[in-house]
Amino acid sequence: MNILSFFVIIPLLMLGALWAARNINQVRGVMVAGSSLLLALSVYLTFDYIALRQGGATAEMLYTASTPWYAPLHIAYSVGVDGISVAMILLSAIIVFTGTFASWKLQPMTKEYFLWFTLLSVGVFGFFISTDLFTMFMFYEVALIPMYLLIGVWGSGKKEYAAMKLTLMLMGGSAFLLIGILGIFYGAGGETMNLLEIAKLHIPMEFQELFFPLIFLGFGVLGALFPFHTWSPDGHASAPTAVSMLHAGVLMKLGGYGCFRVAMYLMPEGAAMWGDLFLVLTTISVVYGAFSAVVQTDLKYINAYSSVSHCGLVLFALLMMTRTSCTGAILQMLSHGLMTALFFALIGMIYGRTHTRDIRLMGGLMKIMPFLAVGYVIAGLANLGLPGLSGFVAEMTVFVGSFENNDLFHRVCTLVATTSIVVTAVYILRVVGKILYGNVQNPEHLKLTDATWDERVAVICLISCVAGLGMAPFWVSDLINNSVEPIISQLMK
Repeated sequence: MNILSFFVIIPLLMLGALWAARNINQVRGVMVAGSSLLLALSVYLTFDYIALRQGGATAEMLYTASTPWYAPLHIAYSVGVDGISVAMILLSAIIVFTGTFASWKLQPMTKEYFLWFTLLSVGVFGFFISTDLFTMFMFYEVALIPMYLLIGVWGSGKKEYAAMKLTLMLMGGSAFLLIGILGIFYGAGGETMNLLEIAKLHIPMEFQELFFPLIFLGFGVLGALFPFHTWSPDGHASAPTAVSMLHAGVLMKLGGYGCFRVAMYLMPEGAAMWGDLFLVLTTISVVYGAFSAVVQTDLKYINAYSSVSHCGLVLFALLMMTRTSCTGAILQMLSHGLMTALFFALIGMIYGRTHTRDIRLMGGLMKIMPFLAVGYVIAGLANLGLPGLSGFVAEMTVFVGSFENNDLFHRVCTLVATTSIVVTAVYILRVVGKILYGNVQNPEHLKLTDATWDERVAVICLISCVAGLGMAPFWVSDLINNSVEPIISQLMK
């Protein structure tokens, strides 16, 4: 059996085991065993992929396999990965593993929660391994549907409103996607849904002109593209901790991945035609998200608007269409996925103790819970781009690659987007100073305890990944460089 299929089979087996579990300890055991196996498999896949490339493997996608599903429409279960897919699979496995420990004490209905959480991971992994457009779309929908219940049932605050808003807006994006996929299929001759085979054909310009914006918008809604980003802050703020981690850390990356792999790769002339318009919108996302974070007082809303800014930077870099900027976009997806998962994990742990996310009601937490406080400082420093952590590597690559465009329009957009670096430092340092230092605002907080063992597992794992990517980014760059090349070659034809 193809190794990639195990990333779908293992979560499906976990669903069966969770359904059969009779108590919370069995549920936890299934989740730890399954998420650990997925993480180990993703690490093995990463090193095996690197070894194959170093051994001279030249195929654009490795581990490919295809099984027909519905012959009349040429739909098949087709899988394959390149360096970008492998990096996203590794990121997903890390977030699922750490999210399990971040949800260790979740009550009530722990079993049902993990059932939906695991189904969400089925969609995420299936999306990243798919090379058939319809199969990719199917897994995309599988990843979106559980969000409604995970937020609406186990969330907090205006959870029903947030769940409904998120679902309706993302389903609207899905409608654009389905129309766009059918447009690509018939524009390519109606003979295949395989994106590798479609990339070798030339979709007529009239199809690209019409369907590129539909595909880019469809995925861009999930990537928090302005002005379709409004679901994101409410969804993040209301979601339970691990769902926020998976949502911001992985699910939003489906948007950037889809824009690059489907919209820009298959319709390069459409990307050239519509690129400037979407570049303006992504520049607004980057700056607007950063400034919006400055005025928030809720910890989750601050990180949610920060995610809008950083995910906007992914789409911004892709639309610059240089080799360096697109590499930076993938690095940014990895960096943001890790550091925002760390942020949401820490926010959930702090909220579970203080029962507030209002920064005006907190202070002096460094004295009370030093482990969580130090973790929050590290996450903040990564977010503002401190050298040695993942944020610096990703953002420098994005902005250097973007500035390689020597025309005035692209360079002005780049300069405007770089202002977000300063604004990010403002809100991060403001929050760190407000909640961690100074006097304790609430005497009841003096009775609080620091992180438990399960919380420390999640935090240490994520900090290690953030620091590892920041101090040794070259292996990741080598992993994805060869995979960026075919798409850039299409864009530069």
